[in-house]
Amino acid sequence: MNNQFPNNWFSIEWFKISTINSYTWENYIFLYLLFLIPIVILLKNLINYNNKINVSIPEYELKKNKLSFLRFIPKILILTCLVLLFISLARPQKNNEKVEKWSDGIDIMLVLDISESMQIEDFKPNRLESAKDVAKKFVNGRFQDRIGLVVFSGESYSRCPLTTDYELLNTYIDDIDFTLIESRGTAIGSSIAVATNRMKESDAKSKVLILLSDGDNTAGNIDPLTAAKIAKAYNVKIYSIAIGKEGKVPFGKDFFGRTRYVENTLDEKNLREIAKISDGNFFRASDNESLEKIFKIIDTYEKAEIKENRYKETVDYYQYYLLWSIIIFILWLLIKNTFINNSLID
Repeated sequence: MNNQFPNNWFSIEWFKISTINSYTWENYIFLYLLFLIPIVILLKNLINYNNKINVSIPEYELKKNKLSFLRFIPKILILTCLVLLFISLARPQKNNEKVEKWSDGIDIMLVLDISESMQIEDFKPNRLESAKDVAKKFVNGRFQDRIGLVVFSGESYSRCPLTTDYELLNTYIDDIDFTLIESRGTAIGSSIAVATNRMKESDAKSKVLILLSDGDNTAGNIDPLTAAKIAKAYNVKIYSIAIGKEGKVPFGKDFFGRTRYVENTLDEKNLREIAKISDGNFFRASDNESLEKIFKIIDTYEKAEIKENRYKETVDYYQYYLLWSIIIFILWLLIKNTFINNSLID
């Protein structure tokens, strides 16, 4: 039995409002019939009033007896019996439902650029921090997908292997900073190769690589287009995101604490071609809102079907109220012909 219910049939817990409210009811109609009880009582009193027997009693005998309230006990008992009977007929139940969800899952590698230019502040607080924040939201919105993390600058390395431990993955994302890789540059081709290597043995129905960068390939030992062809050979789809604005963008402070501006250019050609080769898509993010929108679009593109099994266990509790109703009815029968009952009316 559920822990919130008493273990003994005679416990007062059965009559608490919290217990009654916790039920689901199989036959609601009997709960509505409870409202008929006051109407029946009223009609019965009217009939008894019209059919009352006039008895001549001296005035001095009309003093109220201290035990006169006892005449109400039979009525209270039969009323309680009826209420409990209707409750049992309404069939109170408790449903314990278990839901098991599962999915075939998708393998996703997040590939983030942490080169020096990701410190530019056209995104708030900067490009990298904005990318980290959106990546975490993306991770938290997934279900049973294995997600990994690769970071790159002048070199690239796997920060986190494919995992469904999203809490651990978000910790790795939080810990990303510009000191993880000392060598300068932007090794896009190498980062794609490292991410593809993590997924090449995967049997997942869909394998996705989300590449986020703000520059051209200037480092590494593999050409980005060659890396994209290798990814394609392993059925890895690449969504490439070019992040940053063109023209003058804020980049740190000068000696006097004033905002410093630098000229920014971004050649999208390689990133577009990478996405095209791997049957993916190219996106351009110019601010925080557009970057978040892009990740939401990718999230809708790559959704595995979530399946579920529901197990429903139903426990009935009508028997407890029925038992109480029978006991109270028997008690009413026992006192019906005693001095407590008003035989002139009943």
